[in-house]
Amino acid sequence: MTPVRLAVTPGEPAGIGPDLLIAAATRPWPVELVAVASATLLRERARQLGQRIQLRKFDANAAATAHQPGVLTILDLPLASAATPGQLNPANGPYVLNTLEAATQGCLSGQFAGLVTGPVQKSLINEAGIPFRGHTEFLAERAGVDKVVMMLASERLRVALVTTHLPLRQVADAITPAELDTTLDILQRDLQQRFGIAAPRILVCGLNPHAGENGYLGREELDIIGPALQRARDRGMQLEGPLPADSLFTPANLERADAVLAMYHDQGLAPFKALSFGEAVNVTLGLPFVRTSVDHGTALSLAGTGRAQVGSLHAAIELATRLCGHA
Repeated sequence: MTPVRLAVTPGEPAGIGPDLLIAAATRPWPVELVAVASATLLRERARQLGQRIQLRKFDANAAATAHQPGVLTILDLPLASAATPGQLNPANGPYVLNTLEAATQGCLSGQFAGLVTGPVQKSLINEAGIPFRGHTEFLAERAGVDKVVMMLASERLRVALVTTHLPLRQVADAITPAELDTTLDILQRDLQQRFGIAAPRILVCGLNPHAGENGYLGREELDIIGPALQRARDRGMQLEGPLPADSLFTPANLERADAVLAMYHDQGLAPFKALSFGEAVNVTLGLPFVRTSVDHGTALSLAGTGRAQVGSLHAAIELATRLCGHA
């Protein structure tokens, strides 16, 4: 099988993203990894970590080759200021977005089959004067799609979200019939087309405690969520819910589910990370290309120490490789 290229953005330069990418580059991969990053940053971080790595300039006209340990293809983008592990510098906020912009455009133009992203520091990008809610929203805007769905995946569990990075007081208003219809359609389609599940079984959380308890604890389940699930069943989907979120994530329930749909960020990701942290992958559904990411933050205190756990980035590369047809 002819190898494809995956763009990899290591994210915040003061965090552990560069460390993880250097570690990933020391092992073989059946795809070509293209680091969209600062060559100076990677060389300096490799030196600090005691790793030897050869950087090879990206050539869009050359045929993709499988990644060889210790040799990393790079699309070099300069830092605005030298990066010190563990020390945030708002001057490098635009650099982080430049790497995402270049990688996204490469995916949209067909240079890359998919994108794997390292952790970013949202606060730093905003402090640099650039409004930024997160990777998910940024990629949707650049790809020109109205709606994407954030899903965390591990070997034992997949959890998708109706709403993502919103203050909690805004969540209920954001759960509309249209939002639910679109989210369910994207989740169903990508589980079928990207994950190869012909008839996905999806468990759906309610919004309120006890899924509203027949309206006594909130009417969103009766007025909005329940009717949306029935419309989806009428379109042929296999759904259960709305279910109380506090008892949904039990082994017996999860054994019969291909995915769980949660109404908001912490409702779904708190139990998910309790079960799968360090081996999980963030997947953006609904994009015209594959995008996976780590399930953790920048871990500034671990940057440059060699103690960062590489499992999530390896899992993100492995899943992107499978979703691109190179299992």
